[in-house]
Parts: sequence; C-alpha cells; structure tokens
Amino acid sequence: MPVIRITDVRDARLADYVSLTDVVLRSRHEPERGIYIAESASVIERALEAGHRPRSLLMAERWVEPLAHVLEAAGAGPTGDVPVFVAEADVLNAVAGFNVHRGALAAMNRPVLPTVTALLAGLVGGASRVVVLEDIVDHTNVGAIFRSAAALGADAVLVSPRCADPLYRRSVRVSMGGVFQVPWTRMPDWASGVNELRQAGFLVAALALESGALNLDAFALAAPERVALVFGAEGDGLSRTAIDLADCAVRIPMSGGVDSLNVAAASAVALWALRRPVS
Repeated sequence: MPVIRITDVRDARLADYVSLTDVVLRSRHEPERGIYIAESASVIERALEAGHRPRSLLMAERWVEPLAHVLEAAGAGPTGDVPVFVAEADVLNAVAGFNVHRGALAAMNRPVLPTVTALLAGLVGGASRVVVLEDIVDHTNVGAIFRSAAALGADAVLVSPRCADPLYRRSVRVSMGGVFQVPWTRMPDWASGVNELRQAGFLVAALALESGALNLDAFALAAPERVALVFGAEGDGLSRTAIDLADCAVRIPMSGGVDSLNVAAASAVALWALRRPVS
C-alpha cells in the first residue's frame, strides 16, 4: 500500500481522524467503530508491541522517512497493506482539530476485552494487586492511574461501565503507554465484578472517607495476599453502592486540614503502600 497524499480535509478516508478534540463525539464514535487513536511514534510503537494492529496512519510527509521503522512494524507503507495518509500541516490540523506535531497518528483496531474472570485467570503467576475504577470521567486521571499501576506493580485494572475510556488518546498519552502494559477490562456491572474478584480470592478495599475506615498504614501491614483497591470519581468519590459492596474501607491519613487527594495521586500512594519487593 503506497503512501497516499491527501489535500482535501473532507476526504472520506480520514473519517477516523475527524474532530479528535471532541471528547463526547469520540467517546461514542471510537468504540462504535472499534477503533482508538494512538498519537506519536512512541505510543504507536507501544501499541504494536502489545499486539494491537493499525487500520491506517496519518502524518505530515516530512515524518515518513524518519518513521520508516514504525511503518514497517505496523505493516504500512510501500511494503505493507496498511494505508499511510500524508498531508500538509494545515490539512492535518483542520481534520484533527489541534496542532498535530507528535510525528504521527494511527487509527488502531480496538482489542476485544476479556471478562473479569478470564483476565484474572490469564495473568502469568496469578494476580495479587488489582485497581478498580468507578466512574472516573477525566481521561487525564485515568491515564495517570494506569501509569502508577504500571510503575508500582498492579497486575490489572478494572473499570466500571461509566468510567472514561482508557484508550482515549489523552489517557494513552498521559499513561506513557501504561494502558498497553497493564492488563485491563471493563466490568459489566458492579455486583458481578466484585463477585468475580471475591471468587478469585481478592479482598475488596474501598478508598473512602468513611467513619471507621482503616488507616492505610495499618491496612498495608496486615494486607492479605490479594487486594483489589477501589477508587471513585473526582469530587464525589465512591458511590454508596461501591462502598457497601466492598469488604472494608481504607483512608489515606492526611494533615494540614486536607481531607483527600486527587484520585490519581491517591492511587499512587495506595499502590506504593501495598507494593511488593522489587528485585
């Protein structure tokens, strides 16, 4: 498939890349089309390493030669069957809705997500630390949590039905590729997700400002082998349903009159407290 030069912003072949800054549109559009957008050469490479396959790439012509190794790995360009669309900067920016300067964009085929049970069963050596996200709507927070999960040894991430898409391009970018590194899936509903975690031997701990919540330091000292940490939405925190379904509530001790941390920061603190030795 040769490089295809595009001059018209209305070219139908660029439909996957239109209005990338419209979060509402993309949150519906991308899952329905079975795609997500990978932004920058490094993110595309990480997606390819995770086994994800592109359906096309879009870039300025000046990037074609420097990114020849990425195109080859993606099965694109003159020797592959994945189309590479190139255009001038004004066309790229008009289509995407922002200044495209990170080298390349790729419309990636969205992988089929496993069930919670299949995900946990498929982890090599089993799992002992799982992060659960309830209705976190900010893509930056979701990406930051995935980055912490990758860095601090979480084995998997589960997201609620209404949680922001981990594969939205901002989540992917903020995660520094963590969304490709940490296995994850979406729970069909809270009750079944929690039941599947318990059946796999996990204690479900809700991070919440509850009366009687355990201090994180004390919880970490006596934590069982398998723990699922549940984090709630920005502002309101966890729902009453999520707290009631958990086995216990845990809080991070605060000082200076501060009652809580940003959810991404809280996830890093909790995962650090429950970290396993790194060889």
